[in-house]
Amino acid sequence: MAAMGAGPDHLFNLRNQFYLGAYQTAINNSEIPHLSPEDAVERDCLVFRSYIALGSYQLVISEIDESAATPLQAVKLLAMYLSSPANKESTISSLREWLADSTIGNNATLRLVAGIVFMHKEDYSEALKHTHAGGTMDLHALNVQIFIKMHRSDYAEKQLGVMQQYDEDHTLTQLATAWFNLAVGGSKIQEAYLIFQDFCEKYPMTCLILNGKAVCCMQMGNFDEAESLLLEALNKDAKDPETLANLVVCSLQIGKSSSRYLSQLKLSHPEHVLVKRVSSAEDNFERAVQSVA
Repeated sequence: MAAMGAGPDHLFNLRNQFYLGAYQTAINNSEIPHLSPEDAVERDCLVFRSYIALGSYQLVISEIDESAATPLQAVKLLAMYLSSPANKESTISSLREWLADSTIGNNATLRLVAGIVFMHKEDYSEALKHTHAGGTMDLHALNVQIFIKMHRSDYAEKQLGVMQQYDEDHTLTQLATAWFNLAVGGSKIQEAYLIFQDFCEKYPMTCLILNGKAVCCMQMGNFDEAESLLLEALNKDAKDPETLANLVVCSLQIGKSSSRYLSQLKLSHPEHVLVKRVSSAEDNFERAVQSVA
């Protein structure tokens, strides 16, 4: 993960592919010649994070051995955390141990992984403890996401300001601007839509880009356009959790059955927030029925 303001960027394309959700493309195009040892570690982190995004946790766990550099060890921890519910607590204690170690605790990738893990746990203040100092575009972008989840768009806007000051055209700055605009809502949704539209014109379509554009459409009330974008995303990856979750919401809005998408989401991503909400609502309904019976 290159520090902000570094020299020529040999990993620019690879990083872009990862940020925009073209994970398999990133993996396929990762053989880049003449990388410095530091860039080679970052390249490997991007490749393994792409495998994680594709759900190939075991591959990452088995490929990264004990002798690997700290950033790669941190990525392995992320794979272990996501691979099974049984691993979560032991992974978090390892993570806390490493963060407390003065020799590696300040490593940017380790702090990023800590932020991702604690955000996943919805422990936002613990996540910010490790990410708030920033230092890389990835960390600032994660801060924007965390503040949006905390409904603190004022703080998200400050983080975004730092990113815009450094590089307004950076893919992560553009993505973070779109997330922020969606969170603020109103007339800003159209601006977010234009950012995703711009990505569509510049880069190959990915589930991430299509979902971003579809969410904008839904917020503007254009559910038919949203549905066609989401079905296009489903063609690219039939198990993508965000596509399935958005299709559930979109189908309900246009009066179509959403049960198939919800069943698929429950099967492939039982931990997804929408699945948990539906299960909790079903439990409450069952209890209500039983109390009346």
